[in-house]
Amino acid sequence: MEKQDMMLTNMLNMDKGEKEGEREKGRAEGPGDEEEGTQQENGRLTLDDGLSEKGTKSLSSGSGQQVSNGFNTSTPQSPKEGQGGAACSGGTASASGSGPGATVPPGGLRTLVVQQTSLERPRETWSKKMDFLLSVIGYAVDLGNVWRFPYICYQNGGGAFLLPYLLMAIFGGVPLFYMELALGQFHRSGCISIWKHICPIFKGIGFAICIIALYVAFYYNTIMAWALYYLLSSFRPTLPWTTCSNSWNTANCNLYMSTDHNVSWSNSSTSPAEEFYTRQVLQVHRSEGLHQLGSVSWQLALCLLFIFTIVYFSIWKGVKTSGKVVWVTATFPYLVLLVLLVRGATLPGAWRGVVFYLKPDWQKLLSTTVWIDAAAQIFFSLGPGFGVLLAFASYNPFHNNCYKDALITSSVNCLTSFLSGFVIFTVLGYMAEMRQQDVGSVAKDAGPSLLFIIYAEAIANMPAATFFSIIFFLMIIMLGLDSTFAGLEGVITAMIDEFPQLLSKRREWFVLGLVCVCFLGALSTLTYGGAFVVKLFEEYATGPAVITVVLLEVVAVSWFYGTNRFCNDIHLMLGFYPGCFWRICWVAICPCFLLFIIISFLAFPPEVRLFDYHFPPWTTVLGYCIGVSSFICVPAYMVFYLLNAKGTFKQRLLKSITPVPSGDQYRDYIVTNAV
Repeated sequence: MEKQDMMLTNMLNMDKGEKEGEREKGRAEGPGDEEEGTQQENGRLTLDDGLSEKGTKSLSSGSGQQVSNGFNTSTPQSPKEGQGGAACSGGTASASGSGPGATVPPGGLRTLVVQQTSLERPRETWSKKMDFLLSVIGYAVDLGNVWRFPYICYQNGGGAFLLPYLLMAIFGGVPLFYMELALGQFHRSGCISIWKHICPIFKGIGFAICIIALYVAFYYNTIMAWALYYLLSSFRPTLPWTTCSNSWNTANCNLYMSTDHNVSWSNSSTSPAEEFYTRQVLQVHRSEGLHQLGSVSWQLALCLLFIFTIVYFSIWKGVKTSGKVVWVTATFPYLVLLVLLVRGATLPGAWRGVVFYLKPDWQKLLSTTVWIDAAAQIFFSLGPGFGVLLAFASYNPFHNNCYKDALITSSVNCLTSFLSGFVIFTVLGYMAEMRQQDVGSVAKDAGPSLLFIIYAEAIANMPAATFFSIIFFLMIIMLGLDSTFAGLEGVITAMIDEFPQLLSKRREWFVLGLVCVCFLGALSTLTYGGAFVVKLFEEYATGPAVITVVLLEVVAVSWFYGTNRFCNDIHLMLGFYPGCFWRICWVAICPCFLLFIIISFLAFPPEVRLFDYHFPPWTTVLGYCIGVSSFICVPAYMVFYLLNAKGTFKQRLLKSITPVPSGDQYRDYIVTNAV
């Protein structure tokens, strides 16, 4: 009861200015109306006639502020949503009396309770807790686990990559994952508007995140278009990448099956699966490189259009609809992975791939490339810095245990990556056994070709090849859809929260426009040289830019907003403070790791190549321009903010780092006395 009474006085010091003047005017003009109670559009006035009979009861808990009517006010220690809702639903709050020093007039004292209600639409919430968990898991467990993690692990010496990956996850990825969930849940805002509650001058981080998300949408969905092309091609009695008699095949095509032991494999040989991928799906042989991409492949354009159509109708209504879709898209891939793992473990030579996967090459740890790839992979997979976790958590109840959610979802993500490595490397060992080569020589080109060539060829050698092909590429599409839902939802939530008057009632049209922009931006990846564009975006548009944004984010939260203030926010939500490990990671370890990775990337830029095409030096400059184009929003907004703020430079600077209190989780009340 005392906490409810405390909530009733919360708005005494929060609602001033024009609204307070209107209330004073209303009370002066109509004292008789107060006895009957009045209903206003912007609030509700309720008079409790029995308050004067209950005697004096203190509304303060601890020290409070004295107001002109004699009441003491105090700010509640915890914004209990259930208590606020109880006070609201009852229509009348049973709070009465006066604080110390109050004088009771001869006519008795009545308390007028004014509940300030918001005219804004209530924030959407998840229908179920599992909708949120599956959405986060579906976002974190994506193509990066099944497509990107195995080939990066393969490039960096197999098992040696697991050590830096786990270290970056423990000291970098998981703490930042936890931090973003807590920030989004407490402030209930997207990645743009949230910065006014943390450090206003860093608001450019939100705009940079949205640009990075668009870059990801430009190339990420193209990979799903490739998978859809494979899926449609699988509905045939004979898979088209199992024969060398097709129009796209060359003289180097070497056909062999699991029972054909007389076929020898040379370095110049190409498999039917490789030629199907490079000459039929991508048609890279019709492009000379990035300087001459060629025309758009209409087949891939139709596939991408179908992908974006599914995306639109899954997210156009918000998390209420996307939360239901992920029940299928987030769970089906695990069923397929288990089936493929069992099948792969029974293939001859599978043990060779497992040994290569688990046996570490410790010399690789001396290479900065391994550490850079480990950091990029954990951030690309867990997803801090993309604004998705902020958006998803903002739809949670205020007291949801986001700490437990962070540990569960990040652990599931890392374990899925580890499991996917077994799924991939058992097949690599099988292919090495068939070709009588080392495992390291099986995949000449890492990247998506690991799935679309090596795994597609392995599936073709299995019994019931059509069935396994259909479920495998359907799994690839579903893994990608989850991440696309999440990535675009991060942008949508950020823009709607930033411009609510313009976009909140036009969500469907805004989502349609955003999907159209993503489709048009992806057209360059659908050309004959589109695979080169995908590689360029992957190397420069996401990894370095995301790590830089995350560095600024953790600095803004830990050093400007303050770790103590942030931990107090978590205590308000969860009832306990984060431990020393989390504080040290947020303040020191995460910034140092991220800064080291950024410096290493600038000092040792990676050599980018795809198939037999080596990217020329000018593409490095182009790649850096793409990365800087998103990051430039941060200093640009800082200059814009300081130029447009009022006061002296010192006053502007102080205002730019002073957070605005987040009051969305509070119910606003004004309690006053009437004689």
